[in-house]
Amino acid sequence: MTQSRRMLVLRAVVEDYIRSQEPVGSAALSKERDLGVSSATIRNDMAALEDEGYLIQPHTSAGRVPTEKGYRYFVDRLATVVPLSEAQRRGINSFLSGSVSLKDALQRSARLLSEITGQVAIVASPSLSKATLRHVELVPVAMSTLLAVVITDTGRVAQHGLTVSAMPTADDINRLSSAVNEQCNGQSLSSASETVRALGGGTGFETVREAADAFASMALDDRANELYMSGTSHLAHSRSLTDLAPLFDALEEQVVLMKLMSNLSEEPSATGVGVSIGSESHTPELLHASVVSSGYGRSTSPVANDSERNETSPDQDSTNEPIAFVGSIGPTHMDYAATMAAVRAVARYLTFFVSESGSGD
Repeated sequence: MTQSRRMLVLRAVVEDYIRSQEPVGSAALSKERDLGVSSATIRNDMAALEDEGYLIQPHTSAGRVPTEKGYRYFVDRLATVVPLSEAQRRGINSFLSGSVSLKDALQRSARLLSEITGQVAIVASPSLSKATLRHVELVPVAMSTLLAVVITDTGRVAQHGLTVSAMPTADDINRLSSAVNEQCNGQSLSSASETVRALGGGTGFETVREAADAFASMALDDRANELYMSGTSHLAHSRSLTDLAPLFDALEEQVVLMKLMSNLSEEPSATGVGVSIGSESHTPELLHASVVSSGYGRSTSPVANDSERNETSPDQDSTNEPIAFVGSIGPTHMDYAATMAAVRAVARYLTFFVSESGSGD
């Protein structure tokens, strides 16, 4: 018995179980798959795979189902993600190209990904800590309050109140705004904070210090990562009632999800997509779920409308650094290949959208 044939049997079991969600037997594999061996040989291979922890047999007379180890082997062997069809790509581009703002694009992406996968979709807004400053406006809003409106290279708009003991004159506000925009354009918010602080000696009023503190605060504020979620109603159709409560609890813990999906999206992968299966998430509420995530970010070349390009090559994403993530959460028996393809396709579009937003005037 060769190891390669045994793993072909494992792959067949995983694929059939994902499709049917019923235990897979040797007779069915022998009939439906061209494995080149008898049903008895397949049965022996399945028994060996069970001994090795890749499969389990729910009942003595039943077929077998994959374990976490079995799913992990299957996912790790997906060296390439099957590209979406031309019709699917056109559908994604058509739906998302109507976005009028970054927020609209993120909301649309979550809805679309949920519809494609039939699972929960989560899309994070770009992290302010990884964004660079494109424009700042200082707007008086009260007797002792200025509002700093920051536009980043990713298209995000962030606001922060500045409390001052005495309101600067309109000329002083314009002078400081111009200096900040001239000196800080293209800098991260943390770098802009230091640059603005260094401007203090030449401005003559306290707003410099307040503005510097505002930039530093925005760069460190994890809450600035908004999560857009869609598809929780799908859970009722794919999970048992005993699994629903902890999974809903997990979806409420947005900080935990953000950390998990961010880590997955930043891990190097042959497919450009990170996958956590069951207990691998180290989150009890996700014990019976899998998480698929991919980062999106700045790109040096267009990554959407690329039907001529080979989608199976992750090198063509041209992403320098992920600034946020897009992902899907579903049962451990999810269709991994289809989910990974959909997550990556949406991530590529958002990379293109962010790059186009950042190149605007």
